[in-house]
Amino acid sequence: MACAICKTRREKRHCPGVQGDICAICCGEQREETIDCPLDCEYLQIAHRHEALEKKDPAGMPNAEVRITNDFLRKNVELVIALQHAILVASIARNAIDNDVKEALDGLARTYKTLGSGLYYESRPANPIAGAIFDAIQERVAELRKAENERGVHKILDSQILNVVVLLQQMEYAFNNGRRRGRCFLENLRNTLEDVAQEQTPAPTSLLVS
Repeated sequence: MACAICKTRREKRHCPGVQGDICAICCGEQREETIDCPLDCEYLQIAHRHEALEKKDPAGMPNAEVRITNDFLRKNVELVIALQHAILVASIARNAIDNDVKEALDGLARTYKTLGSGLYYESRPANPIAGAIFDAIQERVAELRKAENERGVHKILDSQILNVVVLLQQMEYAFNNGRRRGRCFLENLRNTLEDVAQEQTPAPTSLLVS
């Protein structure tokens, strides 16, 4: 049988993205470029594991001047998980790619930077998918602050939100594989949250809410 894409080479593996059998070369070349690969594809997962090990140019790191310390992560781990969860849920619902998440995080970083200067200007992306992810994160922040108000505590600062957004920006940059339909970061996010869910049972007051 010939490959469903090139029609010349012999097929070697089933591709759920094209609902047919393809050769290894087309899989490598067209993966997340012309093929909309589902995250549960075993060949995509193998590729993502290799891509995650590739070194990125530090010069391209967004907001590289912001250093996220281990102490900050320890104190804000539930906030990080809550925003990661909001990103993943919104992204899966809209079949988003890493670049959509990148746009949303860039807009959020600009928004919270203006808040830090005493102004408010919402830099919501024009891209509707990125805009929906932007909204989902803002809605989760609002939910968390509402829950705090109901408990009579006020501790989530705009500066904390900004630092978490920058952390997520830098993670996205590290995992983005540069492919047109790439979702290496989103797969990493999904795996991270699955690991968290397996390691501990969330308390009733957990920030990781559905």
